[in-house]
Amino acid sequence: MIDDFAKTSLHRDLREVREAILWKLDGLGEYDIRRPLTATGTNLLGLVKHLSASEARYFGEVFGRPFPEPLARWDDAEAGDSDMWATEHETREEIIDRYRRVWKHSDATITALAIDAPGYVPWWPRPQITLFTILVHVLTETSRHAGHADILREQLDGLTGTAAWDTNAQRDAAFWEARRAQIERAAKAADSAVA
Repeated sequence: MIDDFAKTSLHRDLREVREAILWKLDGLGEYDIRRPLTATGTNLLGLVKHLSASEARYFGEVFGRPFPEPLARWDDAEAGDSDMWATEHETREEIIDRYRRVWKHSDATITALAIDAPGYVPWWPRPQITLFTILVHVLTETSRHAGHADILREQLDGLTGTAAWDTNAQRDAAFWEARRAQIERAAKAADSAVA
């Protein structure tokens, strides 16, 4: 049986990873949070916008508690994945504020419902689910995108870690240069051993 301890633990972890996502934007200018950093256009602000839409749907529509504001939809063919990037007309503040409003809405759903409360995800092959299933799913998805944000931010300015207090975030460029050289030597040695 899944109990309230699991619900509390998963909810706490979700709150922490949400904050880590937003921390990745700190100190960066508009261009850097919006620009495509992968071949597919992945960018930091787009991840926040995507997570807003995703979390709002999972803790909203799935449990009959729709988020009261319109959001980009990933399943709208005409929108063309507009939930994954911010237009020039959308501000950082409105996207971040919306994400925080989604958190409040999601948190209210999580608090109000029992861990085994039923929900319905019409776009899943097995649509009958529970709050536990959605907590795990949203935590997994948010953590996955936090990993993307980690790499994107490191590409931009070398910042690593999950929050300002994280000791990895405090390491200097010389440390990371030495670490990278060490890893490069190991990769070359392994490649030579196989060849």
